[in-house]
Amino acid sequence: MSFNLRNRSFLKLIDFSKRDLTYILDLARDLKRAKYAGTEVQLLKGKNIALIFEKASTRTRCAFEVAAYDQGANVTYLDPVGSHMGKKESVKDTARVLGRMYDAIEYRGSGQKIVEELAKYAGVPVFNGLTDEFHPTQMCADIMTMREYMPQPWHDFKYAFVGDARSNMGNSLMIAGCLMGMDVRIGAPRHLWPDGKLLEYARELENTNKGKLTLTEDPREAVDGVQFIHTDVWVSMGEPDEVWKERIELLKPYQVDSELMAASGNSRVRFMHCLPAFHNLETQVGREIYEKFGVDSLEVTEEVFESTAGIQFEQAENRVHSIKALLVATLGSQ
Repeated sequence: MSFNLRNRSFLKLIDFSKRDLTYILDLARDLKRAKYAGTEVQLLKGKNIALIFEKASTRTRCAFEVAAYDQGANVTYLDPVGSHMGKKESVKDTARVLGRMYDAIEYRGSGQKIVEELAKYAGVPVFNGLTDEFHPTQMCADIMTMREYMPQPWHDFKYAFVGDARSNMGNSLMIAGCLMGMDVRIGAPRHLWPDGKLLEYARELENTNKGKLTLTEDPREAVDGVQFIHTDVWVSMGEPDEVWKERIELLKPYQVDSELMAASGNSRVRFMHCLPAFHNLETQVGREIYEKFGVDSLEVTEEVFESTAGIQFEQAENRVHSIKALLVATLGSQ
């Protein structure tokens, strides 16, 4: 390895440098090529990884499991009812137990404080699969995907996030762009902008890495001239109908439709989404939204989602390769 990432936790992008993240992305590219070529070498044989999921997931679970298996590691999946953590056993105690049994721990749940506490007491690397505040492993896949479509210097990248920008995706995409020295735009109602302290830190990264950060309430201004438009769901599952109604009315102008894509002024602009997305009536949730609020799509229209501009499934695949790079960089036997 060109420098040492061994035994480091991956809790949020703020903890890593531009050089660190570039190395992980380069490694992810190499591991993806090796898998496709059938030349992949297993560097995690004998490693055991615990996957704690207090929030269920398709992509995060499958990506960690496939990445680990490809590299010869074993995983134990603990679902929302499969662990006593926070119920019969404290986070601190769980960390000290699992840290003696496993070589690493992945956590996907609500509070960032939980994953930070796991890392403090486990004695082994801890990876943040998602918290309310951050989604760092998703950022690795997102940047990897953008780079595949535009293999240019980091400072040439221009992308926007539109929607609820105080979410883990809004927070993380803001930090990622500023960390890598990109031109990143946040398009959202002002009271849905990222937290003030996080924004202050993003400004520091912007200056250090010569990036550019723009926050605006105008979605058309946000996407002007970008190569990529990101969005995410507007409301978390379990929220009351009143919240859904209010959020739909508030964020409707930020829906990624053909007009907003065209407002980029870029005929090659790409659409990105971490998934799942509410873009049609083919899911139970989609039908319930239509019955209650009369809309057949939320953050993105079916037209855009199914268009050739959509690269969301490349994003999903790259969760495997980027997570594999993270595992190899921190646990591998090179």
